[in-house]
Amino acid sequence: MTVVNDRASAASRHVVVIGAGAVGCVSAIEALRAGHKVTLVDPSEPGAEHATSYGNAGWLSSHSVVPPALPGAWRKVPGYLLDPLGPLAVRCRYLPRVATWLMRYLASGWTEKRVQRIADALRTLLADAPALHARLAHEAGVPQSIERRGLLHVYRSRAEFEGDALAWRVRQRAGVQWTEWDAETLRGREPDLDARYTLGIFVPEAGHCRDPGAYVAALARHAVDRGAATVQGRATGFRIEDGRLRAVHTESGEIPCDAAVICAGARSKALAAAAGCAVPLESERGYHVMLDAPEGGPRTPMMAADGKLIAHWMEGGLRVAGQVEIAGLDAAPDWRRADILRDHMRSMFPALPSPLPAARLHRWMGHRPSLPDGLPCIGRSRATADVVLAFGHGHVGLGASARTGRVVAQLLSGTRPDIDLAPFDPLRFGRRGATIVQP
Repeated sequence: MTVVNDRASAASRHVVVIGAGAVGCVSAIEALRAGHKVTLVDPSEPGAEHATSYGNAGWLSSHSVVPPALPGAWRKVPGYLLDPLGPLAVRCRYLPRVATWLMRYLASGWTEKRVQRIADALRTLLADAPALHARLAHEAGVPQSIERRGLLHVYRSRAEFEGDALAWRVRQRAGVQWTEWDAETLRGREPDLDARYTLGIFVPEAGHCRDPGAYVAALARHAVDRGAATVQGRATGFRIEDGRLRAVHTESGEIPCDAAVICAGARSKALAAAAGCAVPLESERGYHVMLDAPEGGPRTPMMAADGKLIAHWMEGGLRVAGQVEIAGLDAAPDWRRADILRDHMRSMFPALPSPLPAARLHRWMGHRPSLPDGLPCIGRSRATADVVLAFGHGHVGLGASARTGRVVAQLLSGTRPDIDLAPFDPLRFGRRGATIVQP
């Protein structure tokens, strides 16, 4: 597709949005709402099985503000290396490439003060995520995609819950509220849940998406309906002259434009470098298992503390998602990790058949784009203010996409962002991508 650029005015620009995932599609919609012309570029169909959004756990968890690394996490590093099937694993052959990232990751959560600072920043992106997504889903003609029934964390004991005390303390200071369900309440609310779980922590403000892949596809259609052009191809770089963006390079030629947004998920690193930003982006590979026509399951979308996984109903059945594997973008999936999720699904809900019928099971693996300090990059590039970075949301990409897209449109329009973007500044990593850790 050839896109003609009639050099836009400062008030209305031609924006190339690179990446048609959740962040890219919302950014396109919000840029169009702000009066800009938009071209959406992606090598594949939005929401298709290859996409991170397709396999998302579906949580719009406004309370998912605690970064993965917490004080004392360094003690677990040997386990990450020695147990390839643990909840977080690092493939040994990949360790030389990821060692520096891991050190930065551990440093970001070295103290509770640092964790709180990250949580407070993430909360600004997530606090109203369910409401913003409900609005977007209504506009896109798929209001049934978003439900706001709260989310539930289940624990086997009070002691197990107290083991997460730091995380809940951080959430509380960030403004999250919850109610506690004792064993009797939990049995009444979740009759299919295994009796080993005796305590529930219910967060009423949160929501979930019933089919993330279909939802993102609907957002992409909505952007096109509002006037966005689409180019199926891979963006490779930028033509920048005298500090201004003139075009985006793609595999099939240039797209002349006034502005661009990099939101290509785990594959954003090279594009960021082309815009002058060295960012230590890594893939946190995640897995899910889906069971068709399940005989039992959760009434409320839930996270099981003992398995570090999320379980809830999707349009296609019961999905259990989780796991973190550091192995890069190109390594083959380790489907044993999906089998762990399958086995935990069966143990959580005893009404399911044993063994689970293979013909009704579906496995998936995808890439979470993650930065070592647990915060995304949102802001202008070093090379030119005409290129905006919006990637690296880790475990909260779907939820945070709604606020991120609004902020991206504000940056493109030169208006004051709704939130403080200093914690998300792409330049915080320095010229060579070294994390600048605040005390």
